[in-house]
Amino acid sequence: RGFHVSRQVCAPCHSLERIHYRELVGVTHTTEELVEMASEVDFVDGPNDEGEMFERPGKLTDPLPSPYANDEAGRAANGGALPPDLSLMVKARHAGQDYLFSLLTGYCEPPVGKPMMPGLYYNPYFPGGAIAMPPPLNDGGVDYEDGTPSTISQQAKDVVQFLNWASEPEADDRKKSAAQYLLVIGFTAIMTGYYKRFKWSPYKTRAITYIK
Repeated sequence: RGFHVSRQVCAPCHSLERIHYRELVGVTHTTEELVEMASEVDFVDGPNDEGEMFERPGKLTDPLPSPYANDEAGRAANGGALPPDLSLMVKARHAGQDYLFSLLTGYCEPPVGKPMMPGLYYNPYFPGGAIAMPPPLNDGGVDYEDGTPSTISQQAKDVVQFLNWASEPEADDRKKSAAQYLLVIGFTAIMTGYYKRFKWSPYKTRAITYIK
C-alpha cells in the first residue's frame, strides 16, 4: 500500500532515484506486473550506432522515473523550491519514521500572531514552521485495492513504511545473511574448542616425575 500512495501522491513531485523496478519484485508487485509497469515509461538511452540518443520502453533494471528532467525544471515548477529525493529521506532525518509521519499529518492553521508568507504552509514539525509543500494527503485521496479506509493517518503510515524500506531495500537479506554467518561462527567456535581439548588432553593429563 505504501508504494501505491507513493506512486499516486509523492511521485508527481518527488523522485526515488536509488530504487529500481527489479528491487520491487516480490515486495510490492510480481515480475510480470513490474515489467508491464516499467514498459509504460520511456527512458532515454544510447548512443546508438549513429551516435544519437534514443527513447526505449523501460525495463526492470531501470530506476523509478524522476518527475523532472533536471533540478532547474523541478525548481521552476515549484516556485524555486526543489522537492528532495525520497530514497534516503528516512535516514536523512532524525527519528526518520516518526518525523515523516508527524510532518505528513501535522498540517494545521498557524497560531495567532504568526504570519505566513505567500506559498508557505504552517507545519509545527518542520524547522521554522513554514514549509513550501502543500498538504499532500487528504482523506480518501487514494483507493486501496483491499478496501482499507484511506484516511490521512493510514496513508501516512503506509508511505512512511515504504520509504523506510526504500532507504535500505537490502536490509532483510542482510539480516538473513547475518543469521547464517552467526550460525557458522558458532559452529566453528564449538568445533575449535573441542579440537583444542582433544589435542591438548594428553599433555594436560601427563604427570612429570623427577627421579634422583
